[in-house]
Amino acid sequence: MSGFNIQELMSQAKQQYEVLQKKLQETVVEGSAGGGTVTVKMDGRKQVLSIKIDPEAVKAGDLEMLQDLITAAINGAGRKVDDSMQSVMGGMLGGMGIPGM
Repeated sequence: MSGFNIQELMSQAKQQYEVLQKKLQETVVEGSAGGGTVTVKMDGRKQVLSIKIDPEAVKAGDLEMLQDLITAAINGAGRKVDDSMQSVMGGMLGGMGIPGM
């Protein structure tokens, strides 16, 4: 196992973890549904930061539709967080020099 130093690898992993945590806090995505009727902002930790609902959707009185739009917007934002973090993680793991990755 020449050239494979576990302590160095652990140090790199800790640094990468800290970078990842910072990126999670800084990442903000938007998901929307109903052509922008509902818009959700979410951070990289999947914490909902805000929800905006077009007042016309409320006036329509279709509560079930509004609930579905909110759910769809949240799920869309969650998928964007996943895609963003997958891209970040792929770049980070590739730079660590772990055999087979």
